[in-house]
Amino acid sequence: QFDDSKWTEQGCSALRVKEWTPNNVSDWAENIEGIQEGVGNILKENAINGRELLALNMEGLKMIGIERAGTLCLLLEEIKILKQASSDVVTLIEHSPYCFGKILDYLRLKQLHSEGLAEKPTLPKVCDLQKSRFEKVVNYYFPGESAKFILG
Repeated sequence: QFDDSKWTEQGCSALRVKEWTPNNVSDWAENIEGIQEGVGNILKENAINGRELLALNMEGLKMIGIERAGTLCLLLEEIKILKQASSDVVTLIEHSPYCFGKILDYLRLKQLHSEGLAEKPTLPKVCDLQKSRFEKVVNYYFPGESAKFILG
C-alpha cells in the first residue's frame, strides 16, 4: 500500500518562508554555519519578515547594517537557497494506474527474462494520449540515467 504520510507532511508542517515573522528570520540567520554573531538580531531589529528576506539583495543588507563581506556573501547564498526551496512551483505526479501498470509489467518481464523464464521484453508501448504523462511519471520515479532503462 502507498504511504501518503510523506506527501501530506510536505509543506504542511512548517511555515512557508514568505510567512515568517522577524523572529523566524532571526532564528534562521543565527543557525547559518559561519555567520557573524548578531546578524539575526540586526534582522530582527529591522523587523525583516520572510517576504522581505527573500527580496533582500547586497544593497538592502548593507542598508540595515550588515557590512562584513563574508557575512554578506553567506547571507546572499543562503537567501538564494531559500528562494529556490520556497518557490511556489510544485510538481504533482498523478497516480496513473495506466502508467504504473506499464512500468510494473515491464519490470516484471525484465526480471523474468533475467531468470530465463521469459523472452527479452520490448520497451513499454504507451498510447499517444498517455506518452507525456508516462514520461513524467518515469522521470519522477526513475531520475537521471535510470529513466532510460524504461523509456529507452
